[in-house]
Amino acid sequence: ALSPQPESEVFEITDFTTASEWERFISKIEEVLNDWKLIGISSGKPLEKGIYTTGTWEEKSDEISFADFRFSVTHHYLVQEPSDKDGKEELAEDALPLPMQDLLCMNNDFPPRAHCLVRWYGLREFVVIAPAANNEAVVSESKCNLLLSSVSIALGNTGCQVPLFVQIHQKWRRMYVGECQGPGVRTDFEMVHLRKVPSQYTHLSGLLDIFKTKIGCPLTPLPPVSMAIRLTYVLQDWQQYFWPQQPPDIDALVGGEVGGLEFGKLPFGACEDPISELHLATTWPHLAEGIIVDNDVYSDLDPMQAPQWSVRVRKADNPQCLLGDFLTEFFKLCRRKESTDEILGRSAFEEEGKEVADITHALSKLTEPAPVPIHKLSVTNMVHSAKKKIRKHRGVDESPLNNDVLNTILLFLFPDAADKLTDGFESRANTSAGNNPPPENEDYNLFSQFKSAPSDSLTYKLALCLCMINFYHGGVKGVAHLWQEFVLEMRYRWENNYLIPGLANGSPDLRCCLLHQKLQMLNCCIERKKARDEGKKGSMSDRSPGASGDGAKGGDHSGDNLDKEKEFGKSWESWSDSEEEFFECLSDTEDLKGNGQENGKKGGAKEGNKEPVNLKPEGRLHPHGKLMLLHPGEPLYVPITQEPAPMTEDLLEEQSEVLAKLGTSAEGAHLRARMQSACLLSDMESFKAANPGCCLEDFVRWYSPRDYIEEEVVDEKGNRVIKGELSARMKIPSNMWVEAWETAKPVPARRQKRLFDDTREAEKVLHYLAVQKPADLARHLLPCIIHAAVLKVKDEEAVEDISSVKKIIKQIISHSSKVLRFPNPEDKKLEEIIAQIMSVEAIIARARSLKAKFGVEKCENEEEKEDLQRFVNCLLEQPEVSVVGAGRGPAGSIIHKLFVNAQRVPAVPPLEEELRRSGSLEERRQGVQSDFPPPTGREVILRSTVPRPAPYSKALPQRMYSVLTREDFRLAGAFSADTTFF
Repeated sequence: ALSPQPESEVFEITDFTTASEWERFISKIEEVLNDWKLIGISSGKPLEKGIYTTGTWEEKSDEISFADFRFSVTHHYLVQEPSDKDGKEELAEDALPLPMQDLLCMNNDFPPRAHCLVRWYGLREFVVIAPAANNEAVVSESKCNLLLSSVSIALGNTGCQVPLFVQIHQKWRRMYVGECQGPGVRTDFEMVHLRKVPSQYTHLSGLLDIFKTKIGCPLTPLPPVSMAIRLTYVLQDWQQYFWPQQPPDIDALVGGEVGGLEFGKLPFGACEDPISELHLATTWPHLAEGIIVDNDVYSDLDPMQAPQWSVRVRKADNPQCLLGDFLTEFFKLCRRKESTDEILGRSAFEEEGKEVADITHALSKLTEPAPVPIHKLSVTNMVHSAKKKIRKHRGVDESPLNNDVLNTILLFLFPDAADKLTDGFESRANTSAGNNPPPENEDYNLFSQFKSAPSDSLTYKLALCLCMINFYHGGVKGVAHLWQEFVLEMRYRWENNYLIPGLANGSPDLRCCLLHQKLQMLNCCIERKKARDEGKKGSMSDRSPGASGDGAKGGDHSGDNLDKEKEFGKSWESWSDSEEEFFECLSDTEDLKGNGQENGKKGGAKEGNKEPVNLKPEGRLHPHGKLMLLHPGEPLYVPITQEPAPMTEDLLEEQSEVLAKLGTSAEGAHLRARMQSACLLSDMESFKAANPGCCLEDFVRWYSPRDYIEEEVVDEKGNRVIKGELSARMKIPSNMWVEAWETAKPVPARRQKRLFDDTREAEKVLHYLAVQKPADLARHLLPCIIHAAVLKVKDEEAVEDISSVKKIIKQIISHSSKVLRFPNPEDKKLEEIIAQIMSVEAIIARARSLKAKFGVEKCENEEEKEDLQRFVNCLLEQPEVSVVGAGRGPAGSIIHKLFVNAQRVPAVPPLEEELRRSGSLEERRQGVQSDFPPPTGREVILRSTVPRPAPYSKALPQRMYSVLTREDFRLAGAFSADTTFF
């Protein structure tokens, strides 16, 4: 065969008298061997059984060139511990080089994973010289000989005992010739590679003839030849196992759990069999010549009689798996550019006849006194009216989600909506408030590592629904449609004071994703608005302030920070009953006068506080333990206070940016203190209103008890009295506390300017939700989907119990928590996580496939069942697994059955006859139809120790390996000769 490119003229060497390219090439080879310290006698321990598979192989490479033709030189070697000192003494003068000893070693025949030269010659180390460029090849015979003689000279000059190979012909043919030299001995490595097999080489007796001829042994009773034989059978046809995983039936999904896909859960499993073939290798590891007959007429090699069986499985390349598909498709959403409007057609939800307003005016429109033009309808009415509008714009059937699917999903997301159909207004509001406490296991708390959302939350469910819709119901259009419905539902709930279900109460949880925080924020707003509205409706009389369940607040001051300490007594409901005064006390003009504290002060100024002691106390919650005010000596009351405004992380960031921008000037510092002390000021005003005549010390004793230091002193009369004073930080002249105390007026919380303007905050959140594009949404929710996928994979693994998968899942979790912790993670990193999850899914699918094939579940005997389970797990993790008891063990008999069933596929009779007449040698030899198909691969290793080339030469190892498969036939021989006596 010609190499693909015209040969360069490099090798045309005529004059050997000068330091030619050839000599330079040889010295380069010698240099590399010297650098790698491969010179001199090779020593090492005898090889243990199986070390070629369990040990570590390493390689190092270098480049050399012959004129301008580049070669790579690679040293492949098995890493071994340095041999003991005893080994040194054994090295006699005439000891054979190690590689020659390895030719005869039987402990590592047919290694499952190794370089081809290791399989063919059984070597533990060797050096290969091959053309550096992949498409180059050394084809002409003269060049091959030239290279081989270079190698021979280099070995002779350096005394290197490591075999040196040269790769010739095209790379795919894996043709090597080589040589190994020792003191007075030499081994030549030769190879034959044919497409078509001469019939005399298809059986043992033919191979023995070649081997003997090649050795050309001069002795008459030939020394014995030992043989190792391996036949490999391939099973591709799993007749009785159709693949169990059916894709989920989408139309039935609405009804609940179907086809393995429960509503609101991710699907799992492969859509095709992830195991494509089973390879059974039957091995006769050690046969003496003459024991077995195997010729063109008859063969003793019956796989059932083979002493060793080993099995490997071939995995389908990237089998299609449901969970992987779901994740990949959802991830693709992140790259979409369109906005929801573009996808659904502009103004799908605009009122008829209204001009389309630019979204930027939305906020100003919303803040105008005119009523917001959105009907207060129930979810279902709303959905239907939205539908009508969508249809007007797009033709009747174009709506991406059909009604049933949409309603099912809305009910899944908002279970409380079902109650209102039966029970009217109230029940809907109540069910959502009673959120269950979260379960406390580590899987549940993954959300804080992944920055996703708790697995029972609305956000998490929404992510799953969007993922499902994206996959099954109209892709990005379906996602946009569901999102619009979701935003409408949020607005509806805000306007009608319905709490959003599936969210933990309280301020936004900063451990969750931003979208989840926004929904929690909206819930806070709804809660405040609801409390206010109910207060207006409720009777005007004050409820008993103590009833709010905050009675224990006073005593517990263990809080570490101010926040904890001021959290006491913040029950909103306890004072929102007379909430209607909230707005009325502040005129519009005052609202314009800047930020809240000033309004608070001005508002308070109307109280006319010339003689503060005469004021009647307002806004008391309950007495604070046994504490008394320092001066009037009355009980100290805990005031009703405003709660601090809840914040989402983007607001916190904005605020810290503003604070940072204020700079270090005195004015900036003052403003910063103002902004940070809005809450402090509000609490001081409430405290003053509740405790007329109090002083700063009283306030500090309640608010931050550690800043009030008490010690026992002896007064003039000799009595022990307790004297208290403010801490050092409170005494710093004109500190923030003192300043705030001086500006604070006695104003009860209900008449202060609100710290938290729920209307404005809610509109901000609703606007934020409305402008999210599907891509933004997918980015927000991807952590939830990855979280869900990890939980799913963990559940599925728990059923199978595969130790390697447990490890990978741990890696996925730590990898994901690093990547997802930061905003806008790189796509490449996200793809890596998804790929890891997909690989785990494939492994579990393979485990299930093998379990079904080996009938692990059907096995009655417990012990056998465990053995089979172990066997299946090994098949997944090891390149080749030996079968205990070969063909007679529990696994062996199952494999036998699998082959028998595959052989019994009914064939068309005439065809069978024809096969029988012309059929392959195997079938002719075995006469009747066998339990096994003809072997796909036949490997034979023949070994002998024979004196060559003369009867009086040293007896040296000879070895020949032959492999015969459907497409090719190879002989690899290593023949040693004595170079001293010949």
